[in-house]
Amino acid sequence: MEKAYIAGGARNYIGIENSMYRNVPAEILGADVLRYIMQNYKCTKADMVIAGNATGAGGNITRLMALEAGFPEEIPAFTLDLQCASGLESIAVAAAKVQSGQAGCIIAGGFESCSTAPLRQYNKNHPGYGVYGDENSFYRVAKFSPGEHRQAAMLEGAERTALSEGITRGMLDKWVLRSHALAKEAREKGILRDIIVSTRYGSNKDEGIRDRMSQRLLDRLPCVLKEGRVLTAANACLTNDGAAFVIVCSESYIKKHKLKPLAEFISAAEAGINPDESPRSAIKAIEKLLAKNNMDYHDISVYECNEAFAVIDELFARKYPDAIDRYNIFGGALAYGHPYGASGGIIMLHALKALEYSSPGDSGGYAVCSIAAAGGIGTAVLIKKV
Repeated sequence: MEKAYIAGGARNYIGIENSMYRNVPAEILGADVLRYIMQNYKCTKADMVIAGNATGAGGNITRLMALEAGFPEEIPAFTLDLQCASGLESIAVAAAKVQSGQAGCIIAGGFESCSTAPLRQYNKNHPGYGVYGDENSFYRVAKFSPGEHRQAAMLEGAERTALSEGITRGMLDKWVLRSHALAKEAREKGILRDIIVSTRYGSNKDEGIRDRMSQRLLDRLPCVLKEGRVLTAANACLTNDGAAFVIVCSESYIKKHKLKPLAEFISAAEAGINPDESPRSAIKAIEKLLAKNNMDYHDISVYECNEAFAVIDELFARKYPDAIDRYNIFGGALAYGHPYGASGGIIMLHALKALEYSSPGDSGGYAVCSIAAAGGIGTAVLIKKV
């Protein structure tokens, strides 16, 4: 079996929906980052592009993006939709193809534009047409579990999980403050500068980071659900636009093209849980990944979880209390944002950077990335610094 390595990658600055990228389609956002990778890593000989996208127009939008980026027509590309986990699962699929000898180099990750996402509605032939809408009604959130189609399903799931675990709003607030403070510090130190592409659009900043996030501000925020008690616009991430990709390749490809690997892709695991409590799946996937590789959580130097909800942070801290100092050390999605399909690529890039800052022998140089996805599916991957 071949070894799979990550040889680099990049993301753009993450925009808030209807802000700096409001008129930029997803395929153009992604193409700018792909073009940068192609030029800087000489990846015109890649075997394929695999990318996650959750809210786009379909029609294999990844192929469209690759062509927009100027990739040769003979390089195939396909789109993967596992909602929030799409980007991370794309990287796992790419690694599996490399490890099995089916490919030598794949660019993988994801891209998303909530700002330009198409409107969707039920077909008049669908049984739900008269129940959930008509020709004048549109929905933004897909149906993820049997029964009623609830537009607030993800928010309700996070609220339900928090209440069932006795998690209070105050407990969530501390994670919001931590995320923004760490992201602000990372930005001021320029830690992530070399993995971020300045594009033709918008401004050169991650729009979601709030320098003056304070407890006073958090106290003034109303709950986002009508009957809610804990979830607010601060402890649930915003909707965003962005793109992030990494290069997954074999040892022979690295030698031939004189690339320097950053990490070896070791393993991946997926876990399914109750779709009405999806935040739990991020932790469940980590459990499954560690068990699969006969590892203890202390063996890991870096943890990157996509903090779509601060509930995920609290669940992680309760499960792995001694690992908080290794968790999302540059801040997370509560600050940066969560462009669904791109988030797997974003946390992978942040994990690679975090490994650079970890001590040479610290816990063996392993990093875990994990995401909870709509429908109650978690994806986690294990990489090792080289």
